Amino acid sequence: MSRASGPLFVLTILLGSFLLFLVQPMIARMALPRLGGAPAVWNSAMLIYQALLLGGYAYAHWLGRVPVRRQAMIHLAVLALAALWLPIGLMAMEMPADAEPAVWVPWLLAASIGPLFFAISAQAPLLQRWFAAASGGRDPYALYAASNVGSFGGLIAYPLLVEPGMALHAQSWLWTGGYALVFVAIAGCALLLPRKVADEPHVRATSAAPSGRRVAHWIALAFVPSGLMLATSSFLTTDIVAVPMLWVLPLGLYLLSFTIAFASNRKIAVILTRFAPITILLFGGLMIAGHNANPELNALMALTLLFMVAVALHTHMYDLRPEPDRLTGFYLAMSVGGALGGVFAGLVAPLVFDWTYEYPILILAAGLLVPQEYLLPIFARLWGGGAQTRRIGVLAVALAVALLVWFGLSDGSDMLGARRAGILYLAIAVVGILTIGLRLPFMIVLAGSLFLFGGFRSLVMSWQDDVRTRSYFGVYTITEFADQKRLAHGTTLHGVQLTGSAERLKLPTTYYVPGSGVGQAMQALPPLYGARARVGVVGLGTGTLACYAQPGQSWRFYEIDPAVVELARGPFRFLEQCLPDASIVLGDARLRLAEAPPESLDLLVLDAFSSDAVPMHLMTLEAFDTYSRVLADDGLLLVHISNRFLSLEPVVERAAKAGGWAAAQLTYHPPLIEEMNEAATSDWIALSRSPEKLAQLTSRADGWRRLEGRPGFTPWTDDYATILPVLRSLNDDLP
Repeated sequence: MSRASGPLFVLTILLGSFLLFLVQPMIARMALPRLGGAPAVWNSAMLIYQALLLGGYAYAHWLGRVPVRRQAMIHLAVLALAALWLPIGLMAMEMPADAEPAVWVPWLLAASIGPLFFAISAQAPLLQRWFAAASGGRDPYALYAASNVGSFGGLIAYPLLVEPGMALHAQSWLWTGGYALVFVAIAGCALLLPRKVADEPHVRATSAAPSGRRVAHWIALAFVPSGLMLATSSFLTTDIVAVPMLWVLPLGLYLLSFTIAFASNRKIAVILTRFAPITILLFGGLMIAGHNANPELNALMALTLLFMVAVALHTHMYDLRPEPDRLTGFYLAMSVGGALGGVFAGLVAPLVFDWTYEYPILILAAGLLVPQEYLLPIFARLWGGGAQTRRIGVLAVALAVALLVWFGLSDGSDMLGARRAGILYLAIAVVGILTIGLRLPFMIVLAGSLFLFGGFRSLVMSWQDDVRTRSYFGVYTITEFADQKRLAHGTTLHGVQLTGSAERLKLPTTYYVPGSGVGQAMQALPPLYGARARVGVVGLGTGTLACYAQPGQSWRFYEIDPAVVELARGPFRFLEQCLPDASIVLGDARLRLAEAPPESLDLLVLDAFSSDAVPMHLMTLEAFDTYSRVLADDGLLLVHISNRFLSLEPVVERAAKAGGWAAAQLTYHPPLIEEMNEAATSDWIALSRSPEKLAQLTSRADGWRRLEGRPGFTPWTDDYATILPVLRSLNDDLP
């Protein structure tokens, strides 16, 4: 092979990896109308991606048994067979109401794109091996960096270019065209391979086989970044919105870490690896502490932590790589570790833990595996004495950490006042920095930090009954005070019930107080629709709205998470006090509403949130068509759009205009007396196909205003939606 042919291998790897990671957010976006918008859907998708990647790498490793020319023929045949699944898209199957999402979602994705993903995923290790064969044994590992550049490009291109600029059907055909180009490029690479077996001795494994311990080390080094990537994805998408734009950030940084770790120039990888222990120490405790005041800063720290850990561990893995003739086995072990990390964070942890314990566990594992190097020569001299000196130093560190933890958790340490947490954090950081370079004392400090700044509190809550519940859709935490009980999903408050007298138990709170948009609509039901009004509510929450129900009315709640139903019927008592026989329909609301009889509701309340994330598939034109079908001709639709991160007015306005709805908006700011009873600022939009009925509602109270649109805003559809135009800037005022 001439040196001029080398770029063909690089280009082919780049293009294949670009397609491989372009399809991940693309197919997940296609799945939103079918599967819902929970962050766990993305984690389920990631599980199947990693499993298929493992299959592709195992297939590439198996192909290493035959001559490279025969490998090329077999692989081209596999690519041609997988092309039967083109153009790319989801199978026409609906999720049964009683299906287990953690099982059904991966199965649907595997059946829809499995063969295509499998075939493309094998090309990176295969082409590296072919490159070594065609180039006379040149080191192929740098091509893996090129592979991850392509992967990173595919991920970034989707939310920034492909999703905003193309509908889903056009995206599908774009990917199909790219697949054809990959097939042609791989065929071109195959023509450069040696024609005789004698010409390819270097592709046969002649170097010493790695030990079982070395293989296990590779798997562990791949396990932690993969699991941490999924844990970080859940953190981001739970509190903002489950859309590919945010899914790709952790995965993109994860892939970028490979590019740095496997690059020929080692300077950046060495520098980042050296400072990774500091990042783990300084950010680890803060991330599990659960401080919500600065969500943007928390997201930045979480992404930085993920990136530094991934670079450090992947760099260490590269340093432990085998000779090129063992390349496919090395990548297979890496893929096994990545798949196991995904299974742990995406499947095992939600079933085993009642909180996101996988996050501190993975942080601890990162601290255990990351390479350690003294930051300054003076630290090396400090620990440079004999074994006895080091033992004394370790004991001193353990004692210092124990004292800080005791001081931080004891009731008698309030002498520091509001600065207490900051002083403790600074003290832990100073002790920790002194230990970087020695693994045991560093792990003592890291474990103490995690325990002090969130671990202890979480363990106490786990030991208490009925305080915290975890399901496929997230973590729900109940906090009780002397006069109230609160429910949080992730970091977002989802309901408050006052305690004490029967009147207090029935009092609507937070976003649902009588003066809010939905409160006014509920009170207007008898004059608007008579004594037998029919009400549907999407999103049960604590069941607060049930306390607006009156005798003779018919109510139906739509709730996707059985755990929420248990909370509303157990610790919270709105249903018990106000509507004990409430009809609750389990499953994705859009799918269940599509099955409901037409014109069977007079009022439909859309209040479905996952933490502060908005299920995008409930805000498309097709979704509003479903709401229109199930509502009476003069029915009312109330849409809750209070959100810290997104300005959703343009989305609803365009849907109203396209569907012929009259619309009005109410931002309710409760007076101080109501705030004392846990009333919250809320933003609601009322819609009706009957302008007269909407006017009857809005004339009952001041504050309603005409819903304003945004010139040039493209409505959300199942085929096209992007959150870029509706992201709030950091300086926007919240509703």
